Amino acid sequence: MAKNDKYDLPEDFISFALMPKFDENIAHLASIAEDEDWSYQNTQTYSGFPILENFVKYTYKRIAEEKKVSFSRDDMYACFDIGLVTRKQQEPIYMLFSENKFPDHQCYWHFWKFARKGENDLRHFAKIPEMAFYFDNPTKLVYDLKKELVVNIEHIIDDNKERFPEPYKNMQDYNLQNYIKGCIDTSLERLKRNYKLAVPQYYRNNIQLLIPLCLANPNIADLAIVVEDYGTMYRASTCLTLDMAINNARLLAKPDRDWLKP
Repeated sequence: MAKNDKYDLPEDFISFALMPKFDENIAHLASIAEDEDWSYQNTQTYSGFPILENFVKYTYKRIAEEKKVSFSRDDMYACFDIGLVTRKQQEPIYMLFSENKFPDHQCYWHFWKFARKGENDLRHFAKIPEMAFYFDNPTKLVYDLKKELVVNIEHIIDDNKERFPEPYKNMQDYNLQNYIKGCIDTSLERLKRNYKLAVPQYYRNNIQLLIPLCLANPNIADLAIVVEDYGTMYRASTCLTLDMAINNARLLAKPDRDWLKP
């Protein structure tokens, strides 16, 4: 099987590098990185660190788009900034790769190790790579209270009803529509008094905002409404489960909002 070129940066991590002990390596990364809850709260999964797995895969995807993989002087190694820091000294953590020696795998690189910025193994690189960057306009990260929010509740129900918890997913659409409208109005009132309630997320090269949809308890979010910026207004036409929302939001930063913590 012909290998990729060493400088190829395919879209998917699994096409870039072979990582046979993926689960073990992700667990090791969780143990050295700043302490964080990387587990889902509502979704069953075989992995103990599903959010971290998603974080690594999609961080690489953005790194590839921005071409921020560094290669050693002799082209024997590659590395990129994973976007996390160590829990003890707050040092940036890098993923290092060496040449893949397995002929039956197309990817050129093989995962080598996670390394702190101060480790000697980074001496191979003339330039330490920068971390992934997701936005040019930081104002997109903050909800603009002066803009109107137009909500397509009918579309939210038609496309996402299976994401609603019981008993709401079994409600008649008309009744659920009225119920959602009241919950969104309540969230907007809270947002007017605390703009930080809106959490930014990165999805398909766009910055969107997430606001909580509290169906049963005003202090407990059940879903996240996705808000898109259309310049003069915001529009919302879909919702996410909280586990889906934390996956997208974590690419930008560790959410510090109580309603979206894992």
